[in-house]
Amino acid sequence: MGYNMLLVEDQAIVRSGLKMMIEQDSAFSVVAEAENGEEAIRQMEQHIIDIVIMDIRMPIMNGIEATRRIKERWKDVYILILTTFNDDEYAVQALREGADGFLLKTADPDKLLQAIHSCLSGGMTIHEEVAAKMMPKLLKKSSPKQEIPLSNRELAITKLVGQGRTNKEIAEELHLSIGTVKNHITQALHKLELRDRTQLAIFAVKNDLA
Repeated sequence: MGYNMLLVEDQAIVRSGLKMMIEQDSAFSVVAEAENGEEAIRQMEQHIIDIVIMDIRMPIMNGIEATRRIKERWKDVYILILTTFNDDEYAVQALREGADGFLLKTADPDKLLQAIHSCLSGGMTIHEEVAAKMMPKLLKKSSPKQEIPLSNRELAITKLVGQGRTNKEIAEELHLSIGTVKNHITQALHKLELRDRTQLAIFAVKNDLA
């Protein structure tokens, strides 16, 4: 199966390099490009996109705002943040707005392709350097631990989501079908009033489930 990709990056030479690198994998086709978040939304309206590679610092509209707006309108589109800035605040904001991964441009090509495949299979890649900085903040609790209204099965799946496991990996570990795993995740999101899988992963970390 081929996946249509949108590259959002304000530097044309970087976009060109990324496109060449990514399209070495025959599973991906870069069908649209944008140099800021506002243009990215216009491209989303004109193309069928499966995954967005999103920079953060861009003119007119930054990547965090663009991520929020895209996720509001196209909930099934995956967004991988790819940025120069090793900033844990950016990472936390991006993930809260629905980003499906956060990678630094220092990553090698294989790592980037792995992160893209991980996003598309329901996993979440966070660059090690960024994760090391952001985890202490995620683990801080501003309020007493809340009672979690999930069944034992939903808790087990939420824990594995927080560990970055894909639906397939969760299904194999818990001896369930992938469809059953998806149904339990949907139920957990509804009970916790969360928007998507990324928010569920953050919830798992904050509540010591992962």
